[in-house]
Amino acid sequence: MTARHGPVPTIAVLLILGSVLCFTMLDTITKFTTRLYPVALLVWARYTVQFVAMLLWLGRAMGMRLLHTRRPRLQLVRAGLLLLSSVLFVNALRTLPLADATAVNYSTPVIVVLLAVVLLGEHMNRLRVAFVIAGLVGMVLIVRPGTDLFRGGALFALGAAACYAFYQITTRMLSGENPHVVLFYPALVGTVAMSLIAPTFDWPVHMPWSHVALIVLGGLFGTLGHFLFILAFRRAPASGLTPFTYMQLVFAMLVGWLVYAEFPDGFTLLGMAVIAGSGLYITLHERRRMPVADPVTVD
Repeated sequence: MTARHGPVPTIAVLLILGSVLCFTMLDTITKFTTRLYPVALLVWARYTVQFVAMLLWLGRAMGMRLLHTRRPRLQLVRAGLLLLSSVLFVNALRTLPLADATAVNYSTPVIVVLLAVVLLGEHMNRLRVAFVIAGLVGMVLIVRPGTDLFRGGALFALGAAACYAFYQITTRMLSGENPHVVLFYPALVGTVAMSLIAPTFDWPVHMPWSHVALIVLGGLFGTLGHFLFILAFRRAPASGLTPFTYMQLVFAMLVGWLVYAEFPDGFTLLGMAVIAGSGLYITLHERRRMPVADPVTVD
């Protein structure tokens, strides 16, 4: 018998849409600043802003409990994967249009399905095989091997998607941990790691205050995006919210067009449609098969 699911609360939908919009704004600001400053400096600034914001948000209430975890090594590996994904994705934004970079990054679910089979022993049914094939077709349509696009930023974007897929697998493995702790470790590790190599950065001789404010604003958008993501998952199950995350493709396409006068070509639009369509279909299909789930509770 097919399980019945209640409607996703409107507030949860608005929160998840606000979250992906924040991530789009972060990427938009990052794309602009990569034309002016080194990637390493921008990644350091992003993690440092997020680290400070999280300390102000959670530090007083949780104190040292922010570091309490039963699996410290896995937390560190997961944080390192996200840091590497960030470095690669920022490099991709230097040369790729915003919508293209975002679309390639949305190939992550395809890689996650494959990794879940290999690392977690999950079952690969016919629908998932079709989803993987469709996702690969969508990626090929966007990056088009053999073109200048593939030799440039698309390789960074694909690397970022692969690292983010491993990051999501490790996140599943940490499902029993406090979500605040899971959220804090990447900010901590990213800040410490990038600060250690900060003396090697090509620091600008002069940076206008407007650029400083813009970089800080980008970090705040990233932090707010993660915060809204948590609030959304407090109010609705993941299976109900995942389809709405694909609105980031639309946001990226519109913002890229308005800010950078970049609009995807026909092949890219088709690839985006294939990736989003297959992702939405498998999410909705598996949602119907799952028993009714309660919203995630974050203490």
